[in-house]
Amino acid sequence: MATFLYKLGRLTFRRRGFVALIWVALLAVGILGAATASTATSSSFSIPGTEAQRAFDLLEERNPGNSADGATARVVFKAPEGEKVTDAENKREITGIVKELQSGSQQIAKVDDPFLTQAVSQDGSTAYISVSYQVNSMELTDATRDSLEDAGKDAQKSGMKVEIGGDALQVMPHTGTAEIIGVVIAAIVLVITFGSLVAAGLPLLTALIGVGIGVSTITALANVLDLGSTTSTLAMMIGLAVGIDYALFIVSRYRAELADGREREEAAGRAVGTAGSAVVFAGLTVVIALVGLAVVNIPMLTKMGFAAAGTVAIAVVIALTLVPALLGFAGKRVMGRKARKAADAEKSAEPGNGADLTKSADAKPNMGTRWARFVLRKPVWVMLVGVLGLGVIAVPAASLEMGLPDDGAQPKSTTQRQAYDMLSDGFGPGFNGPLMVVVDTKNSSDGKAAAARVSEEIESIGVVAVAPAQFNKAGDTATIVVIPKDRPSSHATEEVVHDIRDAGGNIKADTGAEVLVTGATAMNIDFSQKMNDALVPYLALVVGLAFLLLMLVFRSILVPLKAALGFLLSVVAALGAVVAVFQWGWLGSLFGVEQTGPIMSMMPIFMVGVVFGLAMDYEVFLVTRMREAYVHGESPGQAIVTGFKHGARVVTAAAVIMMAVFAGFIGSSEQMIKMIGFSLAIAVLFDAFVVRMAIVPAVLALLGRKAWWLPRWLDRALPNVDVEGEKLQQQLTDTSDSAGSGDGGGEGERELVRV
Repeated sequence: MATFLYKLGRLTFRRRGFVALIWVALLAVGILGAATASTATSSSFSIPGTEAQRAFDLLEERNPGNSADGATARVVFKAPEGEKVTDAENKREITGIVKELQSGSQQIAKVDDPFLTQAVSQDGSTAYISVSYQVNSMELTDATRDSLEDAGKDAQKSGMKVEIGGDALQVMPHTGTAEIIGVVIAAIVLVITFGSLVAAGLPLLTALIGVGIGVSTITALANVLDLGSTTSTLAMMIGLAVGIDYALFIVSRYRAELADGREREEAAGRAVGTAGSAVVFAGLTVVIALVGLAVVNIPMLTKMGFAAAGTVAIAVVIALTLVPALLGFAGKRVMGRKARKAADAEKSAEPGNGADLTKSADAKPNMGTRWARFVLRKPVWVMLVGVLGLGVIAVPAASLEMGLPDDGAQPKSTTQRQAYDMLSDGFGPGFNGPLMVVVDTKNSSDGKAAAARVSEEIESIGVVAVAPAQFNKAGDTATIVVIPKDRPSSHATEEVVHDIRDAGGNIKADTGAEVLVTGATAMNIDFSQKMNDALVPYLALVVGLAFLLLMLVFRSILVPLKAALGFLLSVVAALGAVVAVFQWGWLGSLFGVEQTGPIMSMMPIFMVGVVFGLAMDYEVFLVTRMREAYVHGESPGQAIVTGFKHGARVVTAAAVIMMAVFAGFIGSSEQMIKMIGFSLAIAVLFDAFVVRMAIVPAVLALLGRKAWWLPRWLDRALPNVDVEGEKLQQQLTDTSDSAGSGDGGGEGERELVRV
């Protein structure tokens, strides 16, 4: 592989104008496609194989005109102090808004008058209008949303407080200026790392091009493939982080090759042949982790994983082609000013002699070298402090409660959150998450009696209200709306769902009627359960495949095993931090957490996928440099020092950049995006700086030569992918020797670089 990538690097360097033109054209095509594509009209959320989904599908089949998947809204009114919504003037205002909503849009399915449906609180202070639409929230027109938002303005003039909840106002989440701050921080880190604006700008430019192509493609295909807004946000988050990192490693290795006195084209070829090999395998681990999300069998999550994996793949190809091409345009400016002056001075003093720009730097050990030597002196202590420290941070993970955020997790300034709070105060928290019980009476001799039996069983469980059963035209399917006592994301509401389902088994045995519980709250509960059930198989698949991949890279059993165990430690610690902030509320105000609650149910499995791929990036980049030194004859201890000498600074910069990019998404107004940004940023912090930079060298120091042990039979069975470039180095050495002997070696060298 290293030889092929070496040739690719030299080719793209020579044909840099053509390569750059191709990527610019692809970006232009992507932007044009996104601009001309029709707006995504749906973002369906289905959970195949769950009871809530079966109930939903049954309603679609038996009562298609009811728009079971349609958007909903609640216009909540609160009378001024000392008044009631039932007062004549207030009642007239609310009734007028009911009529205004009914005629405000062709997409309206039904508008319920609160005075007819008893949607008025006992103290008369609060009432709400329930609005149902014929289409889902993503298909609502701007005119429909405007009519909904404008509906309560006249009532507000009369003194009533009016807020609107429900998914009808759901819009694209925004991340705010913090996202830009993340990119700015990345730029500052790159400038400090390279000491050159050109070298710092290359990774940013190529990452933005890659993300631009990926996100514009997702936007262009959103309507066709039913992709939600979160899909492009995730792709941008991961694509930007890995795109900067991969380009960073190529540029860093290119500068190192130049510092060793090699010509620019040769340096580009060697940089892509060595660091590029690590980029390929690091990218593969991320792609495996993201594509592996398909095993969960939730279409939305599968699409998110594939879209993000596609963006990562683009980042890898750009690092291998566009980066060396742009290095060709950059010339000597890719080196810092001091390095260029040193090169000129060296060439003036000794013409024809390759300038060693690292000589002065090597005279004094850098921070990575000093840290590696410290770890070699105290490996046991470093390992214990790292493991115990992460273990303490992981303790809150034992209290993990999972669910999906509702409007109660929205910022207090939003109308959705205020409507949520008004409903909780006026009616009780359960009104924010009604359950829909579907009774299939097709196989029952007396459908009405069966529905009545269901209502009685539910009332005995202990809920706030049970609405009368509503049958479809055929009379074979009934729906019963149930209002639980607690908020939608609470453990008590989850117990109510399970109790109703347990009672449904007895009812089916007695009457033949099947009882199914659905609605947003039940869907969230089933989603959480499905994620729990899929976690272990997913973990086994992803870690197993990545273990085999790393075994190919490192030609070792213990190094991949150590990498996997270290990853698990960092993920559990990150989960502990997430629980402490978002569930317990520790430092919640610092991160903009408006209301504590259960952790998003997809978070554990999502973190396993994404963080594993990202963690392996640092493992591959850092340890391959150690492996490279070891196979070239250095002792295990010295190889660790060499790996840190060349890789610690760059890995540190890459981790800080990735943390900055992820942390930028903490400023999002969407709770899910905020939680993802925080979890990934803290996981990178733990994995890069504690696991990879401390625990890994400590373990390798303790293992010594055993770390690189591989049974002979397995060594023969595994293909040699030559990530360290050992074969490439030998070929280049042989070619150079033969060229120097004058026996036609020039032709051999041309053959090596020919593609």
